[in-house]
Amino acid sequence: MRDYLKFYIDGRWVDPAELRTLDVDNPTTEQAGGRIALGSSVDVDTAVEAARNALAAWSISSKEERLDVLAAILEQYQKRVADLAEAVHEEMGAPPALAKGPQVMMGLGHLSTAIDVLKNFSFEQPRGQTVVVKEPVGVCGLITPWNWPINQIACKVFPALAAGCTMVLKPSEVAPFSGQIFTEILDAAGVPAGVYNMVFGDGPGVGAALSTHPGIDMVSFTGSTRAGIEVARNAAPTVKRVSQELGGKSPNIVLDDEAFAQSVAAGVAVMMMNSGQSCNAPSRMLVPNTRMDEALAVAKATAEAVKVGDLADSSAIGPVASRVQFDKVQGLIEKGIAEGATVVAGGPGRPEGLTTGYYVRPTVFADVDNDMTIAREEIFGPVLCILGYDDLDQAVEIGNDTDYGLYGYVSGADLQQARALARRIRAGAVSINHAFDITAPFGGYKTSGNGREWGEEGFADFLETKAILGYAPADSE
Repeated sequence: MRDYLKFYIDGRWVDPAELRTLDVDNPTTEQAGGRIALGSSVDVDTAVEAARNALAAWSISSKEERLDVLAAILEQYQKRVADLAEAVHEEMGAPPALAKGPQVMMGLGHLSTAIDVLKNFSFEQPRGQTVVVKEPVGVCGLITPWNWPINQIACKVFPALAAGCTMVLKPSEVAPFSGQIFTEILDAAGVPAGVYNMVFGDGPGVGAALSTHPGIDMVSFTGSTRAGIEVARNAAPTVKRVSQELGGKSPNIVLDDEAFAQSVAAGVAVMMMNSGQSCNAPSRMLVPNTRMDEALAVAKATAEAVKVGDLADSSAIGPVASRVQFDKVQGLIEKGIAEGATVVAGGPGRPEGLTTGYYVRPTVFADVDNDMTIAREEIFGPVLCILGYDDLDQAVEIGNDTDYGLYGYVSGADLQQARALARRIRAGAVSINHAFDITAPFGGYKTSGNGREWGEEGFADFLETKAILGYAPADSE
């Protein structure tokens, strides 16, 4: 049992103002795997004060000083990879291969990216007599989710540090263990006191206090669109910057070409990764109506081959992260059936042989209309909807017919055609044949959010622009 009952404020582990605890379930056992302290607005006040006090020095630190700190974090992070992986496995049920692989390595990737961006970044640009300066936005409130816990912490904390900001982090209370280990890493690396602070808590107790706090200059939030709207509403009276990475219902347009079967199988496999708990998951597969039967046969075979709950198999998927999430996914599967969609693979209930744990059967739906609930709402589980199209114009129309705009996919052998379609999808990123780039900007259109994370664009989100006029003397000639 893990007992994490302190917060990290001003370079020290401190007791909460008032001790209230929350049990954290292990989703593979449905039993408590530990507990955390729940913070309050009083704890947030203390953390924000520490961050504000540290801002004066950190905001004007040199590029070299920040690079030294990031290098020290890199050294400590590499020492704790196994500990981070174990924490992610316990808190959200990620199988060991996924936990130690993508879940933890994504954090390392964002750290390396922040170092590379900072090395090559110019904070000043002369324009005649004027100089345009990029300065840290200030004190940041960072609110992160449970589905990729280390990834989402890392892609906020590391660029914020590199930009010269100070911060208060609230990890998800559903998956907080990795946030504790991450904080221990920064403490061991010698991050200056007050620059990085961490307070455990829930949305109403800590999230709301951060988003309303007058001492917070920016809130960076990742989570549901519903919660993101609330964060923006809370932040509005103080006109703080709000960066949001929210939900998605990403289309995957499969082209009618010689790679069709391979494209369908790849789309199913990517959808099932992380048990479908990715905001950019390709959850709506669009295939030509003329090849629907072939698509369904490939999708069925691929989904039924997905192993669930086998910790020794590197390709197996784990449970969804909580009882709440399990019940939500099961309810949406039932809703799909009730609204007339056909279950091709999977369906309600746990996989055969698994009576304990929040495991969901890898599910594929056919006969899906884009107006159905399962095609409109983010399910956040291993559930794929397959829809048909008559031509590519209709495919784009269906793909863009969503409130979301986080991600899109085009799959097929014709690269020229895929490129043309990618430009027509209204989303913050479009992946051709499931290509991946950790330095590419990540963020959405429409209700999928605003602002960008990852790479140079994620770094820029933590900077303000200042123009200093008359900085250079006029040409005497």
